[in-house]
Amino acid sequence: MSRTAIVTGASSGIGAATVVALRDAGYEVHALARRADRLAVLAAETGCVPHTVDVNDTPALEQVAHAVDPDVLVNNAGLGRAMDALTDASFADIERSVATNVTAVLHATKAVLPSMIERRSGHIVNLGSMAGLYPLSAALYGATKGAIHRLSTNLRLELRGTGVRVTEICPGRVVSEFYEVAMDDPDRRAQTLDTGIEEITAADVADVIRYAVEAPDRMNINRIEVQPTEQSYGGSQFVATREPSDD
Repeated sequence: MSRTAIVTGASSGIGAATVVALRDAGYEVHALARRADRLAVLAAETGCVPHTVDVNDTPALEQVAHAVDPDVLVNNAGLGRAMDALTDASFADIERSVATNVTAVLHATKAVLPSMIERRSGHIVNLGSMAGLYPLSAALYGATKGAIHRLSTNLRLELRGTGVRVTEICPGRVVSEFYEVAMDDPDRRAQTLDTGIEEITAADVADVIRYAVEAPDRMNINRIEVQPTEQSYGGSQFVATREPSDD
């Protein structure tokens, strides 16, 4: 029996790698992204079905979702802006981040759920982030990914008894184009990109997604945190807010 999947943000990074992984697993994969040229290359390489769609175009997104009626939806499309501080965020940064990282995920998920519930089978995979789970100096991005974390946990509760599974994948640092888009200042971008560690790859994350999707129907992989071995989160910091007294 043919299995179908929709992957958003499929033109590069984790999205493109997930298309490859799910095609290798035997899925008919519908790849959604804005960049038609990259989708065409991906389709030629993998045999996926390309759809040039901006996830913020809700009618177009819903049209594809209803037409494909997927067994698996991978909500991967996302972006990071104003990664240094919320005070640096423009109005457009905030609006676009929330629209892409949160609102589009809600619309895509809502579009596919009725059919999944009716057939008592389906899988929603949400790309969260370690930034949505742990304190990091990226308030805007962390807020959007925190919303995805809460969406995933609450959706599992809403869907109890339906047979529909929900998985949240939370990567740490991944080799991708993420910071190329997230930061405008070239010096700051270069500094951020140079971590000095061996980061995980998009293919690593795609393998994790495939693992969750391929798990037996009786088992729901709730959340997976995946990060480089040389990266860690947590701890506390003390930073003085005033000059020390001479007294």
